[in-house]
Amino acid sequence: MRSNNKIAIEWSNALMLMRVPFSLFLMPIFWFALSSSGLKWAEHRSLAMGIFFILHILVYPASNGYNSFFDKDEDSVGGLEKPPAVTRHLYYLVLAFDIAAIVLSLFINLYFAIGILVYLMVSKAYSYDKIRLKKYPIVSTVVVTVFQGMFVYILVLVGLCGDLMCLAQRELLYAVIATLFLLGSYPLTQIYQHASDAKRGDMTLSRLLGIQGTFLFSALFFSLATALYIYLKFQQGLSSHIYTYLIISFPIIVYFGWWSISAFKDSSKVDYRHAMLMNKISSLSMSLIFIVNLFL
Repeated sequence: MRSNNKIAIEWSNALMLMRVPFSLFLMPIFWFALSSSGLKWAEHRSLAMGIFFILHILVYPASNGYNSFFDKDEDSVGGLEKPPAVTRHLYYLVLAFDIAAIVLSLFINLYFAIGILVYLMVSKAYSYDKIRLKKYPIVSTVVVTVFQGMFVYILVLVGLCGDLMCLAQRELLYAVIATLFLLGSYPLTQIYQHASDAKRGDMTLSRLLGIQGTFLFSALFFSLATALYIYLKFQQGLSSHIYTYLIISFPIIVYFGWWSISAFKDSSKVDYRHAMLMNKISSLSMSLIFIVNLFL
């Protein structure tokens, strides 16, 4: 009985390290793709929910778990303030999620399945100890923001359309904006991990920029993404989308401004809890913007 309890706990810990709830913070790109594509929600609802499940319940958690398997974090990591010990069960669970994601993607369409396979392979290169792109600040940032931003945006559209013909110039511009938005948020997810990253020898972008540099970098790219988003919506005559964005993004600006000023005065404010709250406010606000715009 004791042995069975131990196995159950190890599997439970492995599932915890997949950080499924944390993966939901990547929702904005999915909703962004739906709201900016011009596709009718009612006609693509079932397919969209299938894509959402594959990405957020299987693909992103598999990437999280693989990263945790090689990092073996003892300090706080995105979505887990006190991560449990890593065991071999985590590796098996990652493989199961990978296989399930690829198999289910084939029911969407072949292009989507190939895209999912590419994404999974790249995410492994990010953490795998023989490659470990995570050690290189510029390369890892480009890889993460391009694949979680532009690539996923395109992947969602291809999954819905069934081919590459739906990728018009405007959609590609929005895909670039998706990456710019991630450049505005990604370094903030690393800002509290400088000590643990230094211990592993990983030079992340945030560690390279420093605390003040990270806040300034994020502000620059979030502002750039916002300006381009508003410009494209203005060109389309979608003023309602602009108003929605300006109103609902206000909490992001307020909290970011308060946190950055506080951090400049007192570096102890740069911790897991403040970073996760920034992540929650940003992710939920951006998702809400794009969901509202989807139904306008």
